[in-house]
Amino acid sequence: MSDAPPAVVLLSGGLDSATALACCVRDGFAPYALSFRYGQRHGIELEAARRVAEAGGAVRHETIDLNLSTFGGSALLSDRKGADDLEVPKDREEAAMAAEIPVTYVPARNTVFLSVALGWAEALGARDIYVGVNAVDYSGYPDCRPEFLRAFETLANLATKAGVQGDRFSVHAPLIELTKAEIIALGLSLNVDYGLTHSCYDPVRLAGGDDAACGRCDSCKLRLAGFAAAGAEDPVSYVTQ
Repeated sequence: MSDAPPAVVLLSGGLDSATALACCVRDGFAPYALSFRYGQRHGIELEAARRVAEAGGAVRHETIDLNLSTFGGSALLSDRKGADDLEVPKDREEAAMAAEIPVTYVPARNTVFLSVALGWAEALGARDIYVGVNAVDYSGYPDCRPEFLRAFETLANLATKAGVQGDRFSVHAPLIELTKAEIIALGLSLNVDYGLTHSCYDPVRLAGGDDAACGRCDSCKLRLAGFAAAGAEDPVSYVTQ
């Protein structure tokens, strides 16, 4: 790993980003994992990101404080100032999830996160950034689409010293055309331990102090359907299924 070129991996602690980290290693890079404490409702995903980074062989894992809840505008954000509370949608069918941009969209989040990843990559001498966006997500989120990633890659090569000197950056989205079932099958083939991950938008604190996935939010339902279609068992705990 010491001779491998560095790459920055955006790591949320979820199923997709854990798989993207494994893809980064598969592709011969030394992964530098980057997570954000961005004002999300729950800190559980950051605990998951720490576990995934350690198990996935990250050379270094940084968590950046960047409080997007100052602006609000998403059901995933806490302590929204001057905004009405937004509830996390539950029990929706996939067609309803894809019908419009959901309230779980965080304004410009991937643009902000990729920009920070770009800064770290340039400082490291890395020219590759991995992100776990995929085909299921970009049906609802505008910043998970292939055209967004192509546009950001163009920006990266126009807005950096390395880029304008011809040392070009590449944004890798190895899951972009995969279904959830295909992502899970890929991750299992790369020995990803999905029991370390956290995907739920609205986890439930149990009496014993542990947290369980709700099983009803969009993310839980897509994850459960993906495991079922892949013929595999989801190792995380759910309140209801």
